[in-house]
Amino acid sequence: MTTDLDFAVAAYTEDGVWTVTPLVLRGEPDLSALVSALRRYPGEAGVLGMISVDEDFFILVRMIGGRVRLLISDVTAATEWPLARQVVDELDIPLADDDDEQVPAGDLAIIADLGMSAMDLGALCDDVDLYPEEMLEEIAETLGFGNQFHEAIEALG
Repeated sequence: MTTDLDFAVAAYTEDGVWTVTPLVLRGEPDLSALVSALRRYPGEAGVLGMISVDEDFFILVRMIGGRVRLLISDVTAATEWPLARQVVDELDIPLADDDDEQVPAGDLAIIADLGMSAMDLGALCDDVDLYPEEMLEEIAETLGFGNQFHEAIEALG
């Protein structure tokens, strides 16, 4: 089964200015490929990878120095998607059942220092009426790079 990525972008700041750029991933995306792709980008506050998969869930990957922080919007996605399973495995949490609730897993404080609290991010992930792209859009707006996010997504489409 191939992973249907809606999009994958990297967001980072240089001299206080946000840059958002599409991530180029070859073949079946996996967590190590994402991390490798993100390593190429600079960023005073690290680089933030924003990945939306099949209008089903999103993944945030934040690299600061050599440290990788992860958040997946829906832990139950790991039963269906190899990429989601890799994130859940990396987080070292048990695999959810299909009938478990859709809840985020990982580091809810992943972007707290950039302007979105763990509580706000958790509440956003709990909004079942939003698509992953809409959630990532909300994150981009809150962190101050909404326009750059839109331009990067449009460049992919």
